[in-house]
Amino acid sequence: MPSANTSLSTSSPPPSSPNRLPSDPSLIRPPKLSPLVAANKSPPITESLTIKVSDSLGGAVPGVLHLPSINHNGKRTPASHRTAAILLSGAGGGLVGPSAMYLGMATKLASLNQGIPVLRLDYRYPARNKYCVADTLAAMKYLETEHNVSRFVLVGWSFGGAPVFTVGGNDERVVGCATVASQTAETDGIRKLAPRPLLLLHGSADRTLDSWCSKKLFQAYGDRFGDKQDKEIKLFEGDDHALTKNAAQAEEMLSNFVIKCAGVKQADGEGQLMKETLVDGKERVNLMERAGDLKGEEHIE
Repeated sequence: MPSANTSLSTSSPPPSSPNRLPSDPSLIRPPKLSPLVAANKSPPITESLTIKVSDSLGGAVPGVLHLPSINHNGKRTPASHRTAAILLSGAGGGLVGPSAMYLGMATKLASLNQGIPVLRLDYRYPARNKYCVADTLAAMKYLETEHNVSRFVLVGWSFGGAPVFTVGGNDERVVGCATVASQTAETDGIRKLAPRPLLLLHGSADRTLDSWCSKKLFQAYGDRFGDKQDKEIKLFEGDDHALTKNAAQAEEMLSNFVIKCAGVKQADGEGQLMKETLVDGKERVNLMERAGDLKGEEHIE
């Protein structure tokens, strides 16, 4: 085991007030929608919301929900197999994820012919897994109740691996888990995830959480289901904690993972749409800073 950090969780008491939804409108939709127009896709319906959490601290967790748009018959495009994706950020919370990948992912996935609802979820009290798990479960309940969703794909960055695997390993409604640069602390749930699909991405030059973390998680997932299980690990040579050098490829891999777990059959041209970038490279880190994704212990070197 390397001497590098393997956890961004904290045991300190929660702050007196929870995270609040940023008012910046540029965090709601990606800056570039021309690839959607070129693919003859309608931008998804996007709404900021807060979701009530019923635990010892109560309150509400903020997020941004991307829903398939209204079709020509005036009806919302049905979600394939009632599956939604929930995207979780790191130890500081936030809404756009590593290199703002979540902003592009959510928009593209919800714009598919078989649109997938995507919730970019913040935390009330970041880096405290107990409360972040409660946030995630509350989000799942909300999507079930309000949008008739019954299956979930969880995606997490950095600390976000803790709630992803805690919930994913213990809740059969979760049909797949993916992480970018996950920690190993509080991720024991991964041992109960198989044979449901797993995708692990990490940069080999990550100085916040060593790539050893993803290698260890890959081992913990195990091989007991043999050919019936679906696991993949991708290490990006020389890349950092937010995969800034390979953000477009990582975003495409995550998007395709969600599509696979949802059982969506892509229409002509939709595979190419997943390759398109809706956030330019120079804007990615700036958006992370404005959305609060770099408020925690995550660093981009």
